[in-house]
Amino acid sequence: MDYQFPKDFMFGVSTAAYQIEGGWNEDGKGENIWDHLVHNNPKSIMDKTNGDIACDSYHKYKEDVELIKNLNSKFYRFSISWARISPTGEMNKLNEKGIAYYNRLIDELIKNDIVPLVTIYHWDLPQHLQDLGGWVNPIMSDYFKEYARVLFTYYGDRVKWWITINEPMEVCKGYSIKVGAPFLDLNNTGYYLAAHTQLIAHGKAYRLYEEIFKPTQQGKISISINGVFYFPKNAESIDDINTAERANQFERGLFSHPIYKGDYPPIMRKWVDKKSKEEGRPWSKLPTFTEDEIKLIKGTADFYALNHYSSRLVTHGIDSNNYSCNPDGEYITSVDESWEKPSTAQWLIPVPDGLRQLLIWLKNEYGNPPLIITENGFADNGQLDDLDRINYLTGYLNATLQAIHEDKCNVIGYSIWSLLDNFEWMYGFSIHFGLVKIDFNDPQRTRTPKASYEFYKNLISTGRLTSYIDNKR
Repeated sequence: MDYQFPKDFMFGVSTAAYQIEGGWNEDGKGENIWDHLVHNNPKSIMDKTNGDIACDSYHKYKEDVELIKNLNSKFYRFSISWARISPTGEMNKLNEKGIAYYNRLIDELIKNDIVPLVTIYHWDLPQHLQDLGGWVNPIMSDYFKEYARVLFTYYGDRVKWWITINEPMEVCKGYSIKVGAPFLDLNNTGYYLAAHTQLIAHGKAYRLYEEIFKPTQQGKISISINGVFYFPKNAESIDDINTAERANQFERGLFSHPIYKGDYPPIMRKWVDKKSKEEGRPWSKLPTFTEDEIKLIKGTADFYALNHYSSRLVTHGIDSNNYSCNPDGEYITSVDESWEKPSTAQWLIPVPDGLRQLLIWLKNEYGNPPLIITENGFADNGQLDDLDRINYLTGYLNATLQAIHEDKCNVIGYSIWSLLDNFEWMYGFSIHFGLVKIDFNDPQRTRTPKASYEFYKNLISTGRLTSYIDNKR
């Protein structure tokens, strides 16, 4: 079927502060956990690079806005660097030059009819706050609330779409298994503590906005939740079907369930408590919310924000070699041989139907909330003729259209990761996600739109996938 995206559908592009800005110690910016990691442990990054300059968007933001405008993109999802707003992360020491930078960026977007969708926290905690324990310290929820208050105060008159935290699960992994800053191996104890604090932080920021700012600013707030979709390895096996559901609750329910239903998923509580007991612990690794905290968190999303790239098959068991799976959930992942080959990021295997099935799962689980796909994209070697990316996007956008038209999923927006090739965390600059190529060997960080940029521009202007494909035949 030749489906069309709804007329009011929001198309956008995404970036994150540490990955594109550079200017890492410029104009009063403090050190964050990624600055600390790449400078003190450069070998932890695949190509030993860092984000000190990255795409130099701190200086070249007007070029970025021009690229977004030329795409006809409705919104730009970017993040604010906490350490640029306050070098230590404490709000008694604000950095006026940092605040002014984001004012200039927001004003430039609005001048060009581009809606700012702002992520408050995208994995770049000020190192001073990490030295206090970071997200495993409950006090961090209050620091985050006060940081959010500053952003709402300075930018909320123009910003009407907010994400509190991007991919809190990945933030947790930085505490548990050394796959990102702060690069700790506190196992699932650190993982669950970091999750618990982030959920409370999100709830506090949402309630603060609701009470103080929303009456006049009238904005919307959510949290970007990521994860693969799990299919049962054997679709006929009740055990595999149950395991897939459990894995999806461990992956997505951890952050969605407290927000949409109150408290952690019951299956997760049951399995983590059981595992904690078997390990001889005096209490469960998964913390318990108070009644007040449950009330604080429940109902704190005005739309569902989803980051999604890939899927897996799953069966019951413990996979000690797979760092990306939660061992407490007891599931082993694999890949279907019929699926396409991985991108240059080995974890990113195209499975378009996984997105459709995930959208249906979220609709059924949480009452079909309005949903924006805040990240989806493909990694390659940075070539300008990026047909593999176009094929990937075509598959996933088609799955989105099917979910909208056939499954009645309430998807209202879609954003590609990423506008620019950028610093991809532990991969450094060894993989590329951008619609726009950045020459990282050029001090000017030259920007060159790729074939996928034209593909996306065509999609935005027509609302259809087929027209671009037909034009290229």
